[in-house]
Amino acid sequence: MSDWIAATRERYGRGGLAGRLAWGDRPAVVVVDLIEGFTDPECPPGSDLDAVVERTGTLLERAKAAGVPIFLTTIAYTPDDLDGLVWLRKMPALRALAEGSRWVEVDGRLPVREPVIAKKAASAFAGTDLAERLAAERVDTLVVCGATTSGCVRATAVDACALDLAVFVPRECVGDREPGPHEANLLDIDAKYGDVVGIEEVLARW
Repeated sequence: MSDWIAATRERYGRGGLAGRLAWGDRPAVVVVDLIEGFTDPECPPGSDLDAVVERTGTLLERAKAAGVPIFLTTIAYTPDDLDGLVWLRKMPALRALAEGSRWVEVDGRLPVREPVIAKKAASAFAGTDLAERLAAERVDTLVVCGATTSGCVRATAVDACALDLAVFVPRECVGDREPGPHEANLLDIDAKYGDVVGIEEVLARW
């Protein structure tokens, strides 16, 4: 473990951060943007997430068998979006994620590929009906998988926490383009918004 990570965890512990959460009775899974444009390095915003896709597939198989609700997201832009959204000016690589292109399709290696919720911002909740879908299922616990840890995963965890959901992020089921942002944001999520856990802890629940 990097020295700064250990030191930060120690400081957070002394400061009253990083409490631990209890699982509720009604879990669901949201898979954030494990789409071809993020899991294929040939796409500008993509990177090698083969291990994340594989482990998320294992988790989804178990969740489906247990009857746990599963939701997937994609990012997809219309031609009108390309010149109008601030995020696309900040991160022009996302312009590759055009509606109708293969880059916005859920990675074909995942055993569950629907329902898919399309979004245009980082959080799975921003401008979507995910909160309403979770409420309809009486969900009280959300397992967040996907990409990227420092962007859409973190934003989704923050918003889920704000909705008073217990958030669990299986470390093996999230990924980023670089290890630094990945580790820093796992640390921050675990300190403030949800529990970062091993996949085996999640699988054991189902």
